Amino acid sequence: MEYVHYSVMAQEVLQYLVVPEGREATMVDCTCGEGGHTHLFLSTHPNLKVIGLDRDTTIQQKAIERMKEFGSRFEPKNIWFNDFFAQGEENVYDLILFDLGISSFHYEESHRGFSFRKDEVLDMRLDESASISAFDVVNGYQEERLADVIFNFGEERYSRRIARSIVERRKLAKISTSEELASIIYKAVPPNYRYGHIHPATRTFQAIRIEVNRELDRIEPALKGAVKALKSGGRIAVISFHSLEDRQVKWLFKGMAEGDEPAIRILTKKPLIPTDQEREENAASRSAKLRIIEKR
Repeated sequence: MEYVHYSVMAQEVLQYLVVPEGREATMVDCTCGEGGHTHLFLSTHPNLKVIGLDRDTTIQQKAIERMKEFGSRFEPKNIWFNDFFAQGEENVYDLILFDLGISSFHYEESHRGFSFRKDEVLDMRLDESASISAFDVVNGYQEERLADVIFNFGEERYSRRIARSIVERRKLAKISTSEELASIIYKAVPPNYRYGHIHPATRTFQAIRIEVNRELDRIEPALKGAVKALKSGGRIAVISFHSLEDRQVKWLFKGMAEGDEPAIRILTKKPLIPTDQEREENAASRSAKLRIIEKR
């Protein structure tokens, strides 16, 4: 089986998520994906068990296959990470990892319209049983609501123009593929914006994906639950890929580290970023930021 995802900042994560020696330890990989980080930890630490969370059943099967050599040391769970930590467990886990980025698998192999460079059905659901897809957002949201999604979740300055163009186009026929949507966005923005350092559809596709999967809504409850579930002295690592994610993580950790009885200690005053070599080898890592905390 081939794996297309490159696990970002793997060595930094391995360095900071220190596995206790002399006893069995448990780590939760909250965004297991194809299992790159999990495989690295299980290979490095024979006393470690990893619970791998992912809501996408297709990509989880790839992780299960990859981790067969480790037997019961790998336990997959098909669940969103915020729902997992909503169970309210306390002082259970030694280490917890969040890699908030979307796997390369979703762009390259899922055939769900995550990429504006492919002609695929407009879906973007990580949970394929979810009731709302990208098709529903693009074809069903009123213009103002659609513009707000594109602006708030994509930080797209031409959100109003793009939303207006989408609404006008869908009057003729439903917008059903990623290629159709990308073409509409491309034509909606000013000519000089079409040739910037990123494709003009990048921010809009990000925004719709976040809306469909409620990605930002899940971060705060998941992190609060994760801190509660962590053992004293245990650590949490969070890798984020855009400012909307990192801002939430930063301020939540800051609040939990302050006060008369702080719950955590922040180990990275400034977020760690990939090395020059990693950024050269994997362009997708360029925006990554890694923050580490330790429970008191």
